[in-house]
Amino acid sequence: MERADLAELTAFAAVADHLSFRAAASQLGVTPSALSHSMRQLEERLGVRLLNRTTRSVSVSDAGLRLLERLRPAINEIAGALEDLNQERQRPMGRLRIYSIHLAAAAVIAPIWGRFLSTYPEVHLELAVGGAPIDIVAKGFDAGIGPRDRVPADMIAVLVMGPMKVAVVGAPTYFARQRPPRTPDDLVRHTCVQYRREADGDVFAWPFERNRKSQRIAVDGRVMVNDADLAVRAAVDRLGIAYTIEALAGPLLRSGQLVRVLEDWSPLIEGLFLYYPGRRQVPATLRALIDMIRTAGRSAPAKRSLKNPFTKD
Repeated sequence: MERADLAELTAFAAVADHLSFRAAASQLGVTPSALSHSMRQLEERLGVRLLNRTTRSVSVSDAGLRLLERLRPAINEIAGALEDLNQERQRPMGRLRIYSIHLAAAAVIAPIWGRFLSTYPEVHLELAVGGAPIDIVAKGFDAGIGPRDRVPADMIAVLVMGPMKVAVVGAPTYFARQRPPRTPDDLVRHTCVQYRREADGDVFAWPFERNRKSQRIAVDGRVMVNDADLAVRAAVDRLGIAYTIEALAGPLLRSGQLVRVLEDWSPLIEGLFLYYPGRRQVPATLRALIDMIRTAGRSAPAKRSLKNPFTKD
């Protein structure tokens, strides 16, 4: 079917509804003469008279009534589909698929997803967590979240978590047995939760900074992980001191399950970005998620910060 055929059939249904070229033309936003010409072309192409018309009145022919009976469900279905699209454009609804690094899922999405879904009950959120960069468009995701260097050059990037403060933490019972470190060098006398970015990657030395003085400390311990949440869990379980970020350790610090040390040596690490394709026609559901993250106050102006040690290269 040609595009013109669909337009002419829709116009025919409008004339049949109103039994008036003038009224139908007003609904369609065309002139009565243009509509009349379009109906003549349709009839000539089909070889069937669809409308009986005089200078005073219009009626639908028997053939036209049979065609209209078949057309009406299809036209209503198309109109309904277009209305659904219009509703989706105006209010958050449908499925929103996000691909995120683990840290961003825990620190950016998890704190607001309950409020987001209760605010927008017609939304279904799918959050896929992975460490490897992927083509989010090819995989069918609406957006991704990760460090700035993960954002493809042709995508829009929105800062959703500003530079993040490092938190060096341990359980109160651990520090009951060991004097808390006062400087990074003191960590050599402590059991620490070591962190490896990948299963076979290098163990990273903990970076510290104070008064523009930077240093990295190679720590030792009996537990090694490649997951930021597991590092925090190991600290809670009194297995050593962990190097993490405030966003992950905050609830446990507030509950007293963890104690913070070396705060004046704790640097900022780079923030996290939500990225998506195209600047125009941003889906209402994605826009609502971005707005809620920003309202939660988790983004901040860029500051001098270190490369995120919790993301895979």
